[in-house]
Amino acid sequence: MTVRPPAVAGTFYPAQAAALRREVVAAMPSFPRERAVAVVVPHAGYAYSGRVAGETFARVEIPRDVVLLCFHHRGHGAPVAVWGRGAWSTPLGEVPVQEALAAEILRSVPGAQADPRGHLQEHSGEVQLPFLQVARPDVRVVPVALSTGLDEASVPLLRGVGTALAGLAGDFLVVVSTDLNHYEDQLTTLEKDRRVIDALERLDEAALRAAVEGGVTMCGAAPAVAGIAYAKARGARGGRVVRHATSAEAAGDTEQVVGYVGMIIT
Repeated sequence: MTVRPPAVAGTFYPAQAAALRREVVAAMPSFPRERAVAVVVPHAGYAYSGRVAGETFARVEIPRDVVLLCFHHRGHGAPVAVWGRGAWSTPLGEVPVQEALAAEILRSVPGAQADPRGHLQEHSGEVQLPFLQVARPDVRVVPVALSTGLDEASVPLLRGVGTALAGLAGDFLVVVSTDLNHYEDQLTTLEKDRRVIDALERLDEAALRAAVEGGVTMCGAAPAVAGIAYAKARGARGGRVVRHATSAEAAGDTEQVVGYVGMIIT
């Protein structure tokens, strides 16, 4: 079995199982749960974005199988890099890869390659796992790293990823991992974040791309474009904000902040 060890335990979230479980449970209040086509969640350290992610996962029914649309911040690996076998480990235990679904993704999704480089030493997918483990202890995942920009060649590929995922059989939740605007002041970040949130609420790819081209420095634009294509192909009506916050709430610095949003797409 190919087991990916945690890369950011002890930095982005606690390395000790008991402490990690306490933090995750505290970030996931009891809410009525609903079925969702997809969710959008952030991936910063839990001190900054844990409550945004936790409240989002707490409001949805988590099926046994989850596709993580994440990416590699350093751009390593294939443009569509699938971790197709084995398991991912966190301090809460191992999360098995849904190998049959991974094989279908590798067969059906354009550009998909079995490539662990897109996931090594990367946090954007890993930090979602403890929330999923607490919410659904028997969860299985397929991590898919989309390491592209939004250039003319990449956007059709990302659309193809989303529509191909929508054509696969089975009951699974798609998790879109992204933070929003980076390292500008609080007011600027709130305004720029709103452009992205508005686009995601309407499942409007053109508006999302315009926001990025207009200077919004969200890091998960590629997963977001693929997620919009997936949601539209599945007949989703739109997205709804669960919580929107910035790093200023935790750090107190309002001059260099990062934006985070949790959204449910139904």
